[in-house]
Amino acid sequence: MELFNSMGNFAKGIVFTLFAMSIWSLTVMFSKWWSLRAAKAETLKFAPEFSQFLEEDNLGEAIKLAETYKKSHVARVLGGALGEIRPLIQDGSVTVSDINTAERAVEREMLMTIVGLKRGNAVLATVGATAPFVGLLGTTMGIVNAFTGMAASGSGGIASISAGVAEALITTAFGLIVAIPAVWAYNYFQTKIDNLTAEMTYTSKEMIDYLIKGVSGEFGRSRFTREFNTTAGGAKPMT
Repeated sequence: MELFNSMGNFAKGIVFTLFAMSIWSLTVMFSKWWSLRAAKAETLKFAPEFSQFLEEDNLGEAIKLAETYKKSHVARVLGGALGEIRPLIQDGSVTVSDINTAERAVEREMLMTIVGLKRGNAVLATVGATAPFVGLLGTTMGIVNAFTGMAASGSGGIASISAGVAEALITTAFGLIVAIPAVWAYNYFQTKIDNLTAEMTYTSKEMIDYLIKGVSGEFGRSRFTREFNTTAGGAKPMT
């Protein structure tokens, strides 16, 4: 506090700027941690119930279930995709066109969900990258002022500029204190988002497989089974 009170207006402005950046990044950290924690908790409840409804071929209840879990990333992707194609499969039969529509719907929902999960990461990246430079700017100007004061007073030596250098270096230290947690949090959240993306991809592929099993005729399991049987009998497989 003694160093802060002895700082010039420019250095104090740097400190206040870094303080605002710190509050901003800490707010984003807590908000993202809470939202990702809630998404993970709801997904753990949603996944087994949703799988049970699919095993029972109860698509309507599966969609209703997904709509109740608003925070689950998997529920948003699967529920949104099934909601889009629900009118196409009301009669209980699934066509190749329905599956293509489902795949596109899954991709759209997943894209929007990932964008939501990444919201705020740019703030952490920006704070982590720029906070040291903001502190360094204060240090640079502080050292310039220290040497300027030394030249104006006509005195030299370390003793005459040590206070000014110490005052200048505190802004760099503050910049590092702000930047390090932001960088750690950014890497942590990026890893968590990658894991959630893998979960969404895996479960969406399972849903598409479920729809494929309902397709008859020349697509889906019947076609692959026919090709497998032909190959097993020694004939050349179909191309």
